[in-house]
Amino acid sequence: MDFSIGIVLFLTFGCISSRKYKSVISVENGSPWGNWGPRHFCPKGYAHAFQLKVHDHQGPQAWQDDTGLNGIRLHCTDGATIESQVGKWGTWRVNDSCPEGNLQQFSLQVEEPQGLLDDTAANNIRFRCEFGIALGGRGHNWGKFGAWSKSCAPGFICGIVTKMDVDNGAGDDTALNDVKFYCCD
Repeated sequence: MDFSIGIVLFLTFGCISSRKYKSVISVENGSPWGNWGPRHFCPKGYAHAFQLKVHDHQGPQAWQDDTGLNGIRLHCTDGATIESQVGKWGTWRVNDSCPEGNLQQFSLQVEEPQGLLDDTAANNIRFRCEFGIALGGRGHNWGKFGAWSKSCAPGFICGIVTKMDVDNGAGDDTALNDVKFYCCD
């Protein structure tokens, strides 16, 4: 590897991925497909807002493949915007932000595997802010919300990693399947 490319890779991924964190919060209802991507952190601050990339409903025909939730973007108090892996389908919806404080807890809405029918996996997410206010995501209402994760309290969400299914070509795609968040003091 060229030395200058190595420096660019370190500056792009090494610093963002090496922030100290106190814990990882997760939920138990994530779907099984895909692989975990790179973890990313707010360089200094905490996440106070989020944005979802959602694939619109494709129609009732079996050949029209819905993928549901394709990405989660966190907006940090230091001005940074972070995300882990993001699917290729859908568009970014508007931000949802804590009226005051930062994100501390989450719950994921997931559709169970559908057998021979169209699978979507994760479809929506909601967060709880520092002072107890819950923010609902702007994804689909397919599936059920699982239990709330543990809380980062007394800290806040500062990083993200997502589990993403690959593009299966003509097969049944699901995009985002699971997510974990990192907590910092």
